[in-house]
Amino acid sequence: MKYTKYIILVVIGLLFNSCDDEFLNPLPDSAIVLDAFFASDEDVLAGIIGIYDALQGTSVTAQTNSMRANRGVQFEFMVTELRTDNTRTATLEGTRADFHRYRTDADNIQSEDYYQSMYDIIFRANNILNYVEVADKGNIDAYTAEAKFLRAYAYFNLVRLYGDVPLITRVAAPTDNELLFTRVASATIYEQIIADFQEAIDNLDNSHKSRASKGAAQGLLAKVYLTEGARNYPAAEQLLNDIITSGDFTLEEDFNDVFYNELNDEIMFAVQYDQGNVLESQGYSAEFTATYRQGRQDGLNILNDNLVAAFNARGGNRNETSFIVLPRFTEIAKFLPEGTDLSVSPPTYGTAPQQAGNDFIVLRYADVLLMHAEAVLAGGGQTANTAAIDSYMKVRARAGFDPVADRPTSISKQDILDERRVELAFENQRFFDLQRFGVADEVLSAHAADMGYSEYNPRKLLLPIPNREINLSDGLLTQNPGYN
Repeated sequence: MKYTKYIILVVIGLLFNSCDDEFLNPLPDSAIVLDAFFASDEDVLAGIIGIYDALQGTSVTAQTNSMRANRGVQFEFMVTELRTDNTRTATLEGTRADFHRYRTDADNIQSEDYYQSMYDIIFRANNILNYVEVADKGNIDAYTAEAKFLRAYAYFNLVRLYGDVPLITRVAAPTDNELLFTRVASATIYEQIIADFQEAIDNLDNSHKSRASKGAAQGLLAKVYLTEGARNYPAAEQLLNDIITSGDFTLEEDFNDVFYNELNDEIMFAVQYDQGNVLESQGYSAEFTATYRQGRQDGLNILNDNLVAAFNARGGNRNETSFIVLPRFTEIAKFLPEGTDLSVSPPTYGTAPQQAGNDFIVLRYADVLLMHAEAVLAGGGQTANTAAIDSYMKVRARAGFDPVADRPTSISKQDILDERRVELAFENQRFFDLQRFGVADEVLSAHAADMGYSEYNPRKLLLPIPNREINLSDGLLTQNPGYN
């Protein structure tokens, strides 16, 4: 985040990193620091920025210890995109290469880091909620809503990737193992996510794009309604209609500007990074390179041939911004580090590719439009609804398709899923889309068979609970089926 990190860095380190084993709660001496620190409105705001700092995560150039670094969302492409038919790693070596082959085990340090990072966000949010009453009276509701928005976002990620997980909504004693390590039914967790996002909707406006906002809460809550077991399509449609009619967001005319003119009119919520700043940058942009390697690994997110075929079939003018064909691999072009020049051979990637400033996009307006079509479809096979087709065609028209000649008389579930694949490729949506559309096992089992990934089975749609957490719980925390 491009905020006041240097002001709060030492304090946040004391508050949230003092405990190596119990990252869900502070040790007693940290609680003393908390009491001393949260004494004013300014302190609470600094603590809120600290939640975003956990979401942003620590870059590889600032901290090389993958096991305890808390990368935040910087590892999300591994636990999502690599587990789909979109991408794979350029090498078969190391635990990072296990994701695309469905070989991830309970000791995988990248999965453990992501799990830990999401709970770090939750812990920081709970701390703010514990001390928010010291803030100025006029700010308490907004600060509370912001903390709950971030807590809901973290839990939404956890429940979709790991299933039933511990539900912690308050600061607990480090010895409260029953609360810290008891897995709670996903339906109950979704109830909490819905309540938290609804509070954000009720108490936030749209003045921010890199912090929580009403529109982002509406969009993410709509996605929750489209995902949870009950599938509340009418509620999702209403929320998405509210965003569309608000006039606060619009599609960028040029698809390239979505990614290289940051915090533009299409962005609804993004995690900011600052190029060349070791404490505020990210490393995933460099890790996506393989032919002319710029990261520490050898190409962690390169395109599968079937995704290239999907782009050739329906990508339109999005192709050039989305990927580039190089001598060894077809690579992602959406998040090229600042200073990249693909027009020369070999390409150049700027002065600090491992300290990239590309923002991590959580939600943008094109996603909302396609979700709107999905909500109107309401689980059916196809729809001729004009509003749904309008939303679908706005995204297609921006990609260069003719709004009249290419307008269909109806759209199907497969049309929307295919459109989401090319529009949102590499934005970590594909795995969740396959889950939500109810075709994850069908698509991924066929993909695994085609690629020779013999270890795939439907149980691999959930990641394993990290063994480290099970060990810390003295066996109270149970494992997902199919993992040792």
